[in-house]
Amino acid sequence: MVRPKKFLGQHFLNDTNIARKIVDALELPTGIISSVLEIGPGTGVLTRGLLERKDIDLKVIEIDFESVAYLKKELKGLSGKIIEGDFLEKDISSFWPGPFNIIGNFPYNISSQIFFRVLDNRNQVDQVVCMLQKEVADRIASKHGNKVYGILSVLLQAFYDIENLFKVSPGVFNPPPKVMSAVIRLKRNSRKKLDCDEQLFQHVVKQAFQKRRKTLRNALKHLNLPGSVVVLDLMDKRPEQLSVEDFIFLTRSIQQGETVR
Repeated sequence: MVRPKKFLGQHFLNDTNIARKIVDALELPTGIISSVLEIGPGTGVLTRGLLERKDIDLKVIEIDFESVAYLKKELKGLSGKIIEGDFLEKDISSFWPGPFNIIGNFPYNISSQIFFRVLDNRNQVDQVVCMLQKEVADRIASKHGNKVYGILSVLLQAFYDIENLFKVSPGVFNPPPKVMSAVIRLKRNSRKKLDCDEQLFQHVVKQAFQKRRKTLRNALKHLNLPGSVVVLDLMDKRPEQLSVEDFIFLTRSIQQGETVR
């Protein structure tokens, strides 16, 4: 049997009912075979359910050599479908030439890094269904005006519609984590690109939330904003009060103000 490794952040799900709910949360179009990548299959509790679905062309990526050996031995249906290595370091475009979906019980210690990789490859990643620390799930799915709304909320919601599906208690894992978990679903929205410079957008969002207790006027002061931006009403708000569209508007205003100075 595979031993959970603390340095990999492994907490193996051992409840088949929860596993089935996670697999069923992956909503795929009818009548076609959809490409699905499972990140960190571990002992294969999700994998078994995914292999049963006839609408899925499945691949899994696993960094743990012990898990890889176990999966090769126990799940014959995975023959030729196991990618050995680190999702954070692999060339995502090499998995499939076209769009695909992601599912997994994400290690708590790298979940944010996984989402930043998803953002970088959003034109290929149609959907993500994942289990992660409840606190992170709440933050990602939170709408503006909520105190947990933050950087990942804004950046992901710019390109994905996000649903917080259900909570999962520590007792269904080996070893049990010290916190609650939750399952969320991200579906790519219709936005092809931002109506502003994307790099500047990310920079403005990150800078704003680094000093989230301050108004934007103070949090962004060191950016030397053009006068046309400084006088905007939203500059007197705190970052969690701004919607995605507000941040896009702010970024575009900074761009336009800089061009006329």
